[in-house]
Amino acid sequence: MTVCIDPTFKLIDIHAMGGFLFRFNLCSIMAWVLWFTGLPGCGKTTIAQLVKMILIEKGLNVKILQLDEIRRIITPQPKYSEEERDIVYASLAYMAKLLYEAGINVIIDATANKNSYRQLARNLVSNFGEVYIKASLEICIAREASRKAEFAPKDIYIKAIKERASVPGVGVSYEPPKHPEIVVDTSVLSANEAARIVVNELFRLFGVDLRSCR
Repeated sequence: MTVCIDPTFKLIDIHAMGGFLFRFNLCSIMAWVLWFTGLPGCGKTTIAQLVKMILIEKGLNVKILQLDEIRRIITPQPKYSEEERDIVYASLAYMAKLLYEAGINVIIDATANKNSYRQLARNLVSNFGEVYIKASLEICIAREASRKAEFAPKDIYIKAIKERASVPGVGVSYEPPKHPEIVVDTSVLSANEAARIVVNELFRLFGVDLRSCR
């Protein structure tokens, strides 16, 4: 058997007696999982979508797990209780693990107000990183009031204040990552600037040269 690596280190061909057997694309088999966390309204979904677009243009297979979308299936009438959050975030972490093991790069778009939720995913996936989308509560409240999200519930901060709804940062505490691999402050960065920073940090984190994945 012979192994042939092309000059760009992008493809590996494996040959045995009788001919060609397998071709592997290094850009797809070296998978990773990034968890985008931050207060509701900080810009997680917008930045996640921009990062996905950039990476797809570079030839990477990327799937976004957006919790607000997934909730519509697993908790169509959510109560946002602590017990429900425990189940939902454990399910999310396991979904990411299965995709990761299939060689698919994963972006988790979810607040995950407790560090333990994100730590579970870290324990399940070796190539894992947290991306902290940082913004003040005041900025997040202002953005959430005017955002047009496809899946996110509307006016959550107003409900948290008036109805004492369970919203991270107001109704329940939000625990910022203790040691996030990537931090972008969207109070001073645009969504496009933040997305570029995340993409540039991927090489440092996972050793994949995105310049060769085209």
